[in-house]
Amino acid sequence: MSEVLLDRRGAALWITLNRPERRNAINEALLTGVSHGIETAVADAEVKAIVLTGAGDKAFCAGGDLAPGGGFAFDFSQPRTAYGDMLRQMQDCPKPLIVAVNGACVAGGMGFLSAADMAFSVKGAMFGLPEVKVGLFPMQVAALMKDLVAPRVLRDWMLTGRLFGAEEALAQGLLNGISDTQEALVARIDALVSDMAANSPSALRRGKYALRAMGHMSFDQAVSFAESQLGLMTLTQDAREGLAAFNEKRTPRFSGK
Repeated sequence: MSEVLLDRRGAALWITLNRPERRNAINEALLTGVSHGIETAVADAEVKAIVLTGAGDKAFCAGGDLAPGGGFAFDFSQPRTAYGDMLRQMQDCPKPLIVAVNGACVAGGMGFLSAADMAFSVKGAMFGLPEVKVGLFPMQVAALMKDLVAPRVLRDWMLTGRLFGAEEALAQGLLNGISDTQEALVARIDALVSDMAANSPSALRRGKYALRAMGHMSFDQAVSFAESQLGLMTLTQDAREGLAAFNEKRTPRFSGK
């Protein structure tokens, strides 16, 4: 059985963590499969967005597989980890990346959640960073969550290791929305993907690049960078087509160039 499933649904490539018997826990094969899925989506011009979810209705992702031989191991000769590289790839992805939380999302699963552009969840999902309960700490996840959540909230979650519900995750900025059922969650994301598919691929691509680049700039640095980026965007085929379509009162036909 493949650790990761890929499924084209309309304009999106759905990547499903497929280890439901292990609560979709992370091992080397799962990381390799997700990485391949992202590469596949990026290479296909017909794919406008990527959706990452989990198999079953119990868990989105339980974090690293802590069972003996489960894959929670380190090569100390290497300065980078496979999981860290996975988060880097998600952050660098030029296409919109959405997480659909179908169940429990804890530990390393929170890293997947935090690395995405947007995240939605079913109402009953639980979240948490319980690493301290097994003598560890969510080190790599902290690199992302420190920019998403207020510092005292993050310390609460990381130092207590407590679980919390989707409502708290939404209130603290981890989620964009909550759906009552799995079916409603999928329908909501399908509608979101449909909306994004009508937009300029080059605008989304350059916009994501600019947002990441400006993340740690001062205002003066960021606004200067944005001014230069806006000027460059006017040179794209999509910008010319979009402006022409607006003035001609027609639907634009974007090429992604």
